[in-house]
Amino acid sequence: MAATALIINATWEHIVLVYTSLVVSILIALPLAFASLYSRRLALVVMNFANLVQAVPSFAVVAIVVPFLGIGFFPALIAIMLRALLPIIKNTYIGLTNIDPALLDYAHGIGLSEWQIHRFIRFPNAYPAMFAGIKFAAILTNSIAVLTAFIGSGGLGEIIFQGLIGYNTQKLLSGAIPAIILAVLIDFFFTILEKKITPEHLKND
Repeated sequence: MAATALIINATWEHIVLVYTSLVVSILIALPLAFASLYSRRLALVVMNFANLVQAVPSFAVVAIVVPFLGIGFFPALIAIMLRALLPIIKNTYIGLTNIDPALLDYAHGIGLSEWQIHRFIRFPNAYPAMFAGIKFAAILTNSIAVLTAFIGSGGLGEIIFQGLIGYNTQKLLSGAIPAIILAVLIDFFFTILEKKITPEHLKND
């Protein structure tokens, strides 16, 4: 009974860490991608920074955060967020810029404002790429959240590492299996959400 309660509590901690990190990443990445449409210099800086962070191994990112922010939930959130930014920024930017110029010319020709063009043309056409980036980032945050147990984030990673250190296969699996299930559910959830939001004419592209 106590073991079950421990797993449930660790799973909840893991979910909170994953989705908090993902939401923060989205709230930062989407405005940056949108702002990059209007500034080549900003786009260059944002993409280069995101690529640089992505090039660093996940465990190294987690370790680098500790001297600056210490250990616990917040440093873990920052480490995960840094790794999740690139797929969201890159895919969103590509989706927003990969629009048929003729379509944009037509929109301007019929008198649509810049905001209307973003709302009715750019963003709907960017949804497939955007959701692909968010879904990948979500799965990535789920895996990195396991690593951040090293810096005191708690969650399923703590159970997994306890099982590894103690050569306890049962404990290892009791942490690993819920983490795998969560990854599958994340993929399923975002796939369904993408299908509901993506315009019909883009679903088969």
